[in-house]
Amino acid sequence: MPTYARRVAPFGTTVFAEINTLASQHQAVNLGQGKPDFDGPSDIIEVVIDALKTGKGNQYPSGLGVAELREGIAHHQEKFYGLSLNPNTQVQVTCGASEGVYASILGVVNEGDEVILLEPFFDTYLPAVLNAGGIPRYVPLYPPTWSFDRDELRAAFNEGTGAIIINSPHNPTGRVFSRGELEFIAELCQEHDVIVISDEVYEHLVYDNHRHIPMATLPNMFERTLTISSAAKTFSFTGWKVGWVTGHETLVTGVWRIHQNITFSINAPAQYGIAHALGYDEAYYQSLHALYDGKRHLLLNALRESGLKADAPQGAFYIMTDFSELFDGNAEDFARFLITEVGVATIPPSTFYCTDHAHIGSKHVRFAFCKNDDVIHKAAERLLTLKKKV
Repeated sequence: MPTYARRVAPFGTTVFAEINTLASQHQAVNLGQGKPDFDGPSDIIEVVIDALKTGKGNQYPSGLGVAELREGIAHHQEKFYGLSLNPNTQVQVTCGASEGVYASILGVVNEGDEVILLEPFFDTYLPAVLNAGGIPRYVPLYPPTWSFDRDELRAAFNEGTGAIIINSPHNPTGRVFSRGELEFIAELCQEHDVIVISDEVYEHLVYDNHRHIPMATLPNMFERTLTISSAAKTFSFTGWKVGWVTGHETLVTGVWRIHQNITFSINAPAQYGIAHALGYDEAYYQSLHALYDGKRHLLLNALRESGLKADAPQGAFYIMTDFSELFDGNAEDFARFLITEVGVATIPPSTFYCTDHAHIGSKHVRFAFCKNDDVIHKAAERLLTLKKKV
């Protein structure tokens, strides 16, 4: 009988769906999926409501994105990073960063191109590479610092390399790549004529003395970099699915040509809301940082008090946690144990690996702290029982 295409055969139910179902069954505190359990600023919502009531957001917008949003994105990139963008040719609005990644990969990767992936990586990257006919090449990040080995990365580049996908601040590890690391990648990309697809959705969630440095700001890298971000993490509206891709018009054209044949245009009212949000002054970003830094310390202390090994993440809103001193099994077993016996849900990192590098993260799980403080406190109380139950 007819069935689905062979190309989707490797892509089963995600671990996020499995964990969420199990957590619901056991009434576990869910620190698994990286979505806030609180809304962003109410005035953004009011702008969306107004766009609905006035009718300006009720029909197809431009496939590139509404002009106000594209202009807001360009202004944001100039304000924070000194990048001067043409909003009509160098900005493409997408259905969240996920479509931004997918359209970027399909828009610039040719069949047979090798694409370098730093493991662990967000799980949507690989399906897009394979659907583009790309050949994945994997380079691991090593705990506890989650750094790459420069010799291993250099060895992954060759005359067949078409692109590298980087993510900083990094999901799932919380790592923020240093200028030196980014410059090393940039040198390799220029030497081998490689495109960078840079996922920067956590750009405003960086802690302590670390700094987010967009790859596109490095010398001679703008013309070979596609930068992806979204409103989901910065403004806490993950359900609106408003993302964007920026870069040199030659590369953005590739993204547009895929985008117009996937979604063409996206949620118009939400675009007006995010255009408004991008006009916020520095005070908003300072408050966002303070909010998440407090949650980071709250969960970090809870994990350490429970007997787990956890280093403070440099960015994003995840903490990769080493459970090896408390539990003998693998990450999947520990995640199930935490849900069923302790009542806290987390994500095993196996979903972020595709090769024999998976053993590197096999004694770690990822906790998300993009939750209300009372939820984190409840999880902390349950985690204190961990030592008694292992």
